[in-house]
Amino acid sequence: MALSPSRRQGLRSQLLQAIATVNSLAALSAMLDPDRTAAAMGLFLVGVNGYSQFYAIYVGVRLATAGLALLAARQGDQPILGDLAALFLLAQPLGRIVAAFAIGLPQGLLFVVSGIELLAGLALLLLRPRGKLLSP
Repeated sequence: MALSPSRRQGLRSQLLQAIATVNSLAALSAMLDPDRTAAAMGLFLVGVNGYSQFYAIYVGVRLATAGLALLAARQGDQPILGDLAALFLLAQPLGRIVAAFAIGLPQGLLFVVSGIELLAGLALLLLRPRGKLLSP
């Protein structure tokens, strides 16, 4: 059963809003307790550079992803913004798949997070407006 264009746009917008919320909360968690958040991801932060790199990824990139998703949710007629948000999400499990060849798949919470990122990114692409493959 095919979704109507308005239903497709509505679902995509809701998913983008959820992605914005989750990424904002993840960034907030990383800011409030970086050591605990890092430990949950299997990281141990050492020195100024370690914390700086952690904040760049777990705060900066998460907030950028949240901002892009929120902008895309409000600009439903510009599917490229949602596509970029999907690519930001899909880049993370892709990087983990590359790492899996060298060291194995992520474990525990990070494996679950990877699955959610993969599903959310693919869902965004599947909910893309039909007939707008190359349009902005």
